[in-house]
Amino acid sequence: MQSIQANNYPVHFNENGYEKLNQHINENKYSNLFIIVDSNTNEYCLPKLLSVLETELSIEIIEFEAGEINKNIETCIEIWKVLTELGADRKTLIINIGGGVVTDLGGFVASTFKRGVDFIHIPTTLLSMVDASVGGKNGVDLGNLKNQIGVINTPKMVLIDTQYLETVPQNEMRSGLAEMLKHGLIFDKAYWESFLDLNAIDFADFDALIYRSVEIKNNIVMQDPTEKNIRKALNFGHTLGHAIESYFLENENKTTLLHGEAIAVGMILESYISLRKNLITQEEYNQIKMTLKSIYDTIIFEENDIDPILELLIHDKKNEYGSIQYALIEGIGQIKINQSVENELILKAFQDYKS
Repeated sequence: MQSIQANNYPVHFNENGYEKLNQHINENKYSNLFIIVDSNTNEYCLPKLLSVLETELSIEIIEFEAGEINKNIETCIEIWKVLTELGADRKTLIINIGGGVVTDLGGFVASTFKRGVDFIHIPTTLLSMVDASVGGKNGVDLGNLKNQIGVINTPKMVLIDTQYLETVPQNEMRSGLAEMLKHGLIFDKAYWESFLDLNAIDFADFDALIYRSVEIKNNIVMQDPTEKNIRKALNFGHTLGHAIESYFLENENKTTLLHGEAIAVGMILESYISLRKNLITQEEYNQIKMTLKSIYDTIIFEENDIDPILELLIHDKKNEYGSIQYALIEGIGQIKINQSVENELILKAFQDYKS
């Protein structure tokens, strides 16, 4: 597979990636190498990486406990301390190997340590391959509010090795699939349609679907790296989806949702809003709702869940001048950004989701 040139960095695929990784390390005269992992990737993914690294550099492994709950500034402080104690300097290289929590947090740690050291992402989940590791967003959560603290800063490269997906549980694969479905809905109708019958997908060719997803996200990010305009398209499903995800994360009576599970709900709700604003047809909406509900379990919302979810929208990064800006779809495969939506319509969307 050909590499994709992103904004100041390449995305390499499979075995070709390790060759480029070793070449990069050996050409750049780094002082030492730190690898950030979580407790899952330390066990399942790190051994493969260590077996293919060809370097004389001293290598230190920094591990933190897996889970979104640890994607916070406290974890960063612990890692900054370890980096300092173990002699990291301006010429240190950090490799982040893991899912979105590891790449988001590891990229933020590297971007802020000594005003920024080089880092490389090796995403190991479907979600991080098609979304988190591409685009230069790095950051952590503030309490239950997602990605409130962060920077946009690009890695030296991203290396996508789909063999790591063999270690990923089925529900995590479904979570990543939500972002791929989103890429079709906002940018490429034919790509969306390739998922309408999951049973017909030849998963031997799944690499090509991942490649196309990365291509779509990269295409959008390249036009607008700092999210002033078209990059807002990638927020489709995420405005309400993030609020739902945060609410379920902080509420001890609720089962925590995976990112993709929350985003799938967000995409149904925001598609309904698109329908009511005459941006998509009833037929298109029915197709979206039916497809997403066939892949993801229906989430139960009680009457008293909705208000706290709406309150969480105030903290959304897309809140400008006190007004939440939505990215809605204008026909499948096209997007309309900077759309205001009244609460009454959001409540109707929840009613429709439940029906």
